Amino acid sequence: DLKKVPGNIPPDIIKLDLSNNKIRQLRAKEFEDVSELKILNLNSNGIAYIDPAAFSGLNNLEELDLSNNSLQNFEYGVLEDLYFLKILWLRENPWRCDYNIHYLFYWLKHHYNVHYNGLECKMPEEYKGWSVGKYVRSYYEECPKDKLPIYPETFDLDKDDEEWERHKDQTVKKHGVIVTVIG
Repeated sequence: DLKKVPGNIPPDIIKLDLSNNKIRQLRAKEFEDVSELKILNLNSNGIAYIDPAAFSGLNNLEELDLSNNSLQNFEYGVLEDLYFLKILWLRENPWRCDYNIHYLFYWLKHHYNVHYNGLECKMPEEYKGWSVGKYVRSYYEECPKDKLPIYPETFDLDKDDEEWERHKDQTVKKHGVIVTVIG
């Protein structure tokens, strides 16, 4: 029945299981004294908010379980200190597909070595059941054609998404850029 992360955690701990408690938020620097931690389980707590500096100091963390909480998105910076993260459990959270979900999606795409699951839109109703990746792509597809990015290939694609590929091919034909690097 913990309501916050305990302050008396041994500094040399490697695995910490705080699942099935009542921790509703993670404050800044909650884990800064346990820098050797490799596995952190925060499953089933009802966490609705994570301060951007909550995981500060967890430079060795390899696995983080945030499943079955009340997370709708992550603020910019939440994952920045997790340099060696390999597994991120995200299932059973009410992810809200709006602009605020983009940070999490792009962080995961740029950290392709992190295996994750459970990133599915739960709200608003029109996106319920969509993968967050599909939502992010649709967000840019709704832009007026003259406002599309010059570099459409920077948006991640599912390789089997033929409709997006056709859209990408049309956009590439309309915009051309040559970049010369002199160094």
